Amino acid sequence: MIKLKNIHKSFGRQQVLKGIDLTVQKGEVVVILGPSGSGKTTLLRCVNYLEKPGDGEILIGDYHLNCRHAGKKEIHALRQKSAMVFQQYNLFRHKTAVENVMEGLLVVKKLSKEEAYRRSAELLEKVGLGSRLDAYPSQLSGGQQQRVGIARALALEPEVILFDEPTSALDPELVGEVLEVIRRIAAEGITMIVVTHEIGFARDVANHIVFMDGGVIVEEGSPAEVLSRPKEERTRQFLKRITPEPNYSI
Repeated sequence: MIKLKNIHKSFGRQQVLKGIDLTVQKGEVVVILGPSGSGKTTLLRCVNYLEKPGDGEILIGDYHLNCRHAGKKEIHALRQKSAMVFQQYNLFRHKTAVENVMEGLLVVKKLSKEEAYRRSAELLEKVGLGSRLDAYPSQLSGGQQQRVGIARALALEPEVILFDEPTSALDPELVGEVLEVIRRIAAEGITMIVVTHEIGFARDVANHIVFMDGGVIVEEGSPAEVLSRPKEERTRQFLKRITPEPNYSI
């Protein structure tokens, strides 16, 4: 289970997160929706300390971090619990697909090269890239690069995978292949927090929807509750803007 308690984050005088509380059960897929600037990506980056929260507590499994008193050792321990899939893939350009996946297994997991290669090849097969092990990122489409990123995250066997708008940098025709891989992973019961604007994906895959705006959680609940029967006017405004024919009732 993951718990975020009273998470605050500011950039200078701009308060981006204003006391976020969120609970994610083991095996749950939580989708965070919200307009640009709402704080959703910052919240995701705070979970594994790519951004340092100004205050609050983070609990992942049996590990508890007080954000005010976190040192390098504590942050390193927290990061062992999660893996992140980024918008822009963040692959090593000079390494092949299989070498990109192997990196974490060699450096973090301390596996032998032979075992790291075997495991990486299995994961690339799982995301549909078994025939592209030796391809460099420049030889892969955006969707294929993102699938390498997903395999790399899975390799670390984290307690939670964090997806930061994983399809936002893709051409429209490539979005479906990445979402299908995420759907298959979700079906295996892996805990995920996903920042996305893909409403159809959120409706189909999420157990829990969180709608953020202005650095706070405006509304949360099941997909049926938030996407079809939103209680808050701000949620209704957002859904009306991003869906041509809103499928909700008032």
